[in-house]
Amino acid sequence: MIQSKLTIVVATDAQRGIGIRNSLPWRLKEDMAHFKRTTMGHPVIMGRKTFESIGKPLPNRRNIVISRNRDWRHEGVEAVTSIDAALGLIGAVPACVIGGAQIYAEALPLTDRLIVTEIGKTFDCDAFFPEIDTKRWKEVTREQYHSQENGFDYAFVTYERIQEN
Repeated sequence: MIQSKLTIVVATDAQRGIGIRNSLPWRLKEDMAHFKRTTMGHPVIMGRKTFESIGKPLPNRRNIVISRNRDWRHEGVEAVTSIDAALGLIGAVPACVIGGAQIYAEALPLTDRLIVTEIGKTFDCDAFFPEIDTKRWKEVTREQYHSQENGFDYAFVTYERIQEN
């Protein structure tokens, strides 16, 4: 099977927190716009809880939801039971993995690129992104900003997997 080029898209706080009680602990409109620009036109792969927190399929994107429940269905999405099954649906098409924590952990070894919004503040979180191992990942771009509305710094950071020889 030809492997898709996977990109993880995630926003993390200063302690790698990504959520609490199945929702984002912050509101950052610049990150939402960045997420939309990054994922638009690409298949998005997510866990069931992430899908349920969004509440509906994301428009102009093929929505693939991973659930352990083989009977789970929702209009406008394709349901699968594993990351491998999701990859089987998309073939060689570039896709974005958009959460949550368990799906990120399962997809990380299969991923070529990370697009991370790093928020320079710590929030109360109960879900976390795995640590980015700098022996395996190289930072290739960083765009630093400050949110006047929220009073914290954030950055859009892209990492690419270091190819082993």
